[in-house]
Amino acid sequence: MAERVMESGSNNGGDAEKSLKEKGNEFFKAGNYLKAAALYTQAIKLDPSNATLYSNRAAAFLSLVKLSKALADAETTIKLNPQWEKGYFRKGSVLEAMEKYDDALAAFEMALQYNPQSAEVSRKIKRLGQLQKEKQRAQELESLRSNVNMAKHLDSFKSELSANYGAEEGWKEMFSFLVETMETAVKAWHETSKVDTRVYFLLDKEKTQTDKFAPAVNIDKAFESPHTHSNCFTYLRQYAEESFSKAACLVTSKSSISYPQVWKGQGSRKWKLGQNDGIFVQFESPSIRNVWFIPSSKEKGQTLCRDPQALDIGAHEILPRIFKEVSKSS
Repeated sequence: MAERVMESGSNNGGDAEKSLKEKGNEFFKAGNYLKAAALYTQAIKLDPSNATLYSNRAAAFLSLVKLSKALADAETTIKLNPQWEKGYFRKGSVLEAMEKYDDALAAFEMALQYNPQSAEVSRKIKRLGQLQKEKQRAQELESLRSNVNMAKHLDSFKSELSANYGAEEGWKEMFSFLVETMETAVKAWHETSKVDTRVYFLLDKEKTQTDKFAPAVNIDKAFESPHTHSNCFTYLRQYAEESFSKAACLVTSKSSISYPQVWKGQGSRKWKLGQNDGIFVQFESPSIRNVWFIPSSKEKGQTLCRDPQALDIGAHEILPRIFKEVSKSS
């Protein structure tokens, strides 16, 4: 962060001021920014209208990460010598350290006006443009991670529910159940890069014995082998029937599945969503079955879930049918 400070200012001080400034420059070069700042302060007391001294002290304060003091000295430098590009350069450097990239860019552009040939200022402007883009993308990522909205990706499923379940209250309850399950899974993934392998049940408020049946069942061993998979499916089917559940929703990570690895299909059913990990979500009800994969990626050190991708349940089901099939006419 250290900046060059060997400058010739527009104001001439006495021998004492020159000596203090030169000593300050020596300490600055040696990396002793605190001592350099102290010497520049002494020199300023002897020559308070010397823009160079404020510029030098701004560089020292910047190196000490005393940003408010550095910015004040940069502003004073500009006030004392408004046509000297170094004051604007100092100001831009401090604002860059404060991550105020728009303001920093404006300061560097002023510096370039007064010294169009400065390669150093041009480099700063180029770098600030890149930092602005990176900051904007980081903000976009944080917004995507914080404002999870799965409902907007499920319009086709909403239509399917509405067509199959005439009563608005019924299909809306199922849709909200799925959205909440998906969003909870995505938020957990964003925080920990993992989800618990569970099946969530939409229990019947009037019929279900809530002291006997919980709204979620852990099945972390279900996908270890064909044997555990079969046993788990049998148990879940009985659980759904005895609990009078209206719907169920499986959530599991791709990396937790040893069997069945449905993304390894061939031909037209071949997996098209890459090798990255992610979340499978399978919705089950007596008349509708759907499965989605929510891909995951890493960007700027952050885990990000992408938009859910609807899959062909005939090719990519994670569990067989849990509910006994009921046709629409029933």
